[in-house]
Amino acid sequence: MSAIIQVNHLTKDFKEIKAVDDLSFTVNEGQVYGFLGQNGAGKSTTIRMLLTLIEPTAGDIEIFGLQLRKHRKEILRQIGAIIEKPDLYKYLTAYENIRIFSRLSGVKVSDAKINEQLAMVGLADRTKSKVKTYSQGMKQRLGLACALIQDPRLIILDEPTNGLDPQGIADMRNMIIHLSKDLGKTLLVSSHLLSEIEMVADSMLIINKGRKVVEGKVSELLNPSQSVVELIAVDNAAALEFLQHSEWSSALKPVTNGTIKLEFDKVRIPELNKQLVERGIAVMSLRPLHSLEDYFLSQTKV
Repeated sequence: MSAIIQVNHLTKDFKEIKAVDDLSFTVNEGQVYGFLGQNGAGKSTTIRMLLTLIEPTAGDIEIFGLQLRKHRKEILRQIGAIIEKPDLYKYLTAYENIRIFSRLSGVKVSDAKINEQLAMVGLADRTKSKVKTYSQGMKQRLGLACALIQDPRLIILDEPTNGLDPQGIADMRNMIIHLSKDLGKTLLVSSHLLSEIEMVADSMLIINKGRKVVEGKVSELLNPSQSVVELIAVDNAAALEFLQHSEWSSALKPVTNGTIKLEFDKVRIPELNKQLVERGIAVMSLRPLHSLEDYFLSQTKV
């Protein structure tokens, strides 16, 4: 698997503030790479350096195996990006926005291609509507269509779900999955919605105060064998009695405030639920607590 982005010892200083501090990471071809950090951690600064919007103080960036400083134009022609909210001409239609963007990018596209892009992001029925009539979610999808018009190898999305309602967030999630799984694109996605990254990312990087905290595959970092599972039964006392005298006893954690928790591989949740029901213990809730949010908070504690 070849590296699409290779960042080595990247640093950015703003006078006395070190926004990015000796940061190194790798994004491989075909990945959805989650880029996580608290507000002010240095995510947007890093992305702006990847897109040559600001100059690094130190360090090196390679994209597609080429040094960004030496091959800027060649590299940027193969990248599509949305940085925060997309800049759109609100008094023009969706079609006109893509047409202008393609011309500014030096890309020749047919009417059919523009309509195809708008259909892909779910805007086929609003092609001729002015952008000022769009919801924030529709604007995000139009921004993505503009970013994709040059058929980029790499897509960089900085907080793509900012300001979206639950349906808009779900639409963006499904679009990211489609771009990765169906179209084979490589994506770098920065987000503060940790649950969304957990659902779409193959690998992730967590940074804190400009420095790398951890990098790796989501499946390995969030080891399912370490999942803490919370059980709520109609009769918790009966459930606890059963667990203490069963194969699950070794998985039990100390009971606090009447809450029953066990630690085991979460793929066994259906098995536990079945055994409880078979013994007449009605289960109200049986859910894993170990998640990306738990992991993120544990890694970024001051």
